[in-house]
Amino acid sequence: MNTSKVNQAVECFNQGFNCSQAILSTYGGQFGLDTELALKIASGLGAGMGRMCETCGAVSGAYLVIGLKFGNNSPNDTEGKEQTYAMVQEFDRRFKERNHTTVCEEILGVNLITGDKAKAATQVKRLCPKMVRDAAEILELLL
Repeated sequence: MNTSKVNQAVECFNQGFNCSQAILSTYGGQFGLDTELALKIASGLGAGMGRMCETCGAVSGAYLVIGLKFGNNSPNDTEGKEQTYAMVQEFDRRFKERNHTTVCEEILGVNLITGDKAKAATQVKRLCPKMVRDAAEILELLL
């Protein structure tokens, strides 16, 4: 496992980027994605999709990386599409094995829009680096 990539993703999050940005910007380069573009693409996916507390941004970022590696770029490439779906499902299974859910609000135990802001800030600081680390470690195994 490339622990330097895992640590790079966590460090990116700790610098102030969101969880999805941390994952996509760390792994996108090896598939030809420019870091600045990766940060922009993933910017709306943090905090459970635009702070809506849906799918964890680290998970969303990992799905994008899986697409970069295995995805189809032709409507006739059903093999690429199926392989991507299978890898996303495997990632999902492994992430849930570690965290029981991929839903941001369930992970944090607070809604980031309507919940207690102090609790939300504490939970993000405490839990999100682990979600980024878990996503990166699982990607290391799958890629």
